[in-house]
Amino acid sequence: MAITAAQVKELREMTGLGMMECKQALTEANGDQDAAIDILRKKAGAKVDKKASRIAADGAIAIAVSEDGKNGAIVEVNSETDFVAKGDEFLGFSADIAKCILDNNPGDIDALLGMASPSGSGTIAETREALVSKLGENMNIRRFERFETSGQIGSYVHGRKIGVIVVMEGGDEALAKDIAMHVAASKPQYVDNDEVPEDVIAKEKEILVEQAKQEGKPADIVEKMVVGRVNKFLNEICLLGQPFVKDPDTTVEKLLKGANATVKHFVRFEVGEGMEKRDEDFAAEVMAQVKGA
Repeated sequence: MAITAAQVKELREMTGLGMMECKQALTEANGDQDAAIDILRKKAGAKVDKKASRIAADGAIAIAVSEDGKNGAIVEVNSETDFVAKGDEFLGFSADIAKCILDNNPGDIDALLGMASPSGSGTIAETREALVSKLGENMNIRRFERFETSGQIGSYVHGRKIGVIVVMEGGDEALAKDIAMHVAASKPQYVDNDEVPEDVIAKEKEILVEQAKQEGKPADIVEKMVVGRVNKFLNEICLLGQPFVKDPDTTVEKLLKGANATVKHFVRFEVGEGMEKRDEDFAAEVMAQVKGA
């Protein structure tokens, strides 16, 4: 039977897939829209599988915080390119995932994927598959964390690629956000010296001792130099010892003490950190797709 342009348009609007794909599915289904949707879902699933091996090292950080500021969730969702990552559909999907984590507290990513999407479009896994098919890129949920506190949660997202949640007791909402912004900018690894593992300190001390020896210093001087340099190292990697970004003359520790506040925990996610980045000629990739078509 002949497939009309109106049928193709309607199916495109329902699925978000390409015109030719929709026309072929309708032809195969003899114009039956429901059957065509089933055909497209099967083919879309195959597309998802093919894209799964492609590196997704771009993406976005999304954060959701409860109205009372007592619960928060942060998630990294990856795509292959910046072009897709900054689009409204991808950002909306990422925000939905953060909201789902906040509301449901899943134990892991597999549990999260099986949960209903806040947008009402099936499970998170099904929504992801549909978006992969529509936008033509692999997408993954890489990691997430969720927090509950009797104090308050501060959060900050910088340019969608860096996100921070801070769990704080005392102070106020503005201070909590300021600390989150500081963490985004200064990248501390720990809250204070007590959190730093002994092996990290020992390794740094070993390096500093060797450096001091090579400077030709006497043993007693070396020991004093190393103590000072280790303290400097700890201040650099610990939140409390760092100069506050908005007022470098004040440390974060002094700022918090002045507000009778304490940071219990923080997490900082940066898109793609530690992941392999793909290095491809985008123009060549487009040309290859055109030739393939």
